Amino acid sequence: MPGEGSVGTPAPPQTPDADVEGEEPEKEPKHGRTFVLVRELAIVTVIALTLSLVVKTFLMQPFWIPSGSMNNTLVRGDRVVVSKLTPGPFDLKRGDVVVFSDPDNWLDEAPPNPGPLLKGMEFVGLYPAGDNHLIKRLIGLPGDHVVCCDSKKRITINGAPIEEPYVMPGKAPSDDPFNIRVPEGRVWVMGDHRDDSADSRYHDDGTGAEGSVPISKITGRAVAIAWPLGRMGWLSDYPKTFDKVPSS
Repeated sequence: MPGEGSVGTPAPPQTPDADVEGEEPEKEPKHGRTFVLVRELAIVTVIALTLSLVVKTFLMQPFWIPSGSMNNTLVRGDRVVVSKLTPGPFDLKRGDVVVFSDPDNWLDEAPPNPGPLLKGMEFVGLYPAGDNHLIKRLIGLPGDHVVCCDSKKRITINGAPIEEPYVMPGKAPSDDPFNIRVPEGRVWVMGDHRDDSADSRYHDDGTGAEGSVPISKITGRAVAIAWPLGRMGWLSDYPKTFDKVPSS
């Protein structure tokens, strides 16, 4: 009737947050997804570099072989893994292949600068070191009496002759005679390619004091060849060679 309000069915209440059928959900801005991805990559990278630095500092470190002084055990270009647990939790042994920093200007020439990028990778353990380090086989421990050679051209340690299967085939244990006693806190080292190794013999003064290497200079023990693939394998310390050597 005129003047009366119309009566009808009230409309259902609208929910403001309800999705309207057929509408796609609002997409996250592209720059937001990129930021999240970059942030996650940065976190993963920092964690990986930190773990690598910890491993390199306390456990293991890669090194590359720059010369032929350890042929045929190690050849130029080999990459080796060095355990930093020796010396430390584990004792040095005769026959160990050890990496050590230059004790007293053994390296005549300064190595080439690898550049800031490679130096940074070397610092965190992602690039093999080797610029100021040497690698040799440990022959004499502190106090050992090491002599070259007996009547059969064998090196003797504390009076016991040793057979050295790791020496470069066809080469003598040493063409240079020596008769030394290794000082305390130091070791006597020699390359497996005796004719091509400026080792303890080359730098000594005839007493063992100058040619021996301070244990404090030893970075660790080389335990394996990691590269190239065709040469991968563990490095032996040849325990049978030294098992009959008496204590000093």
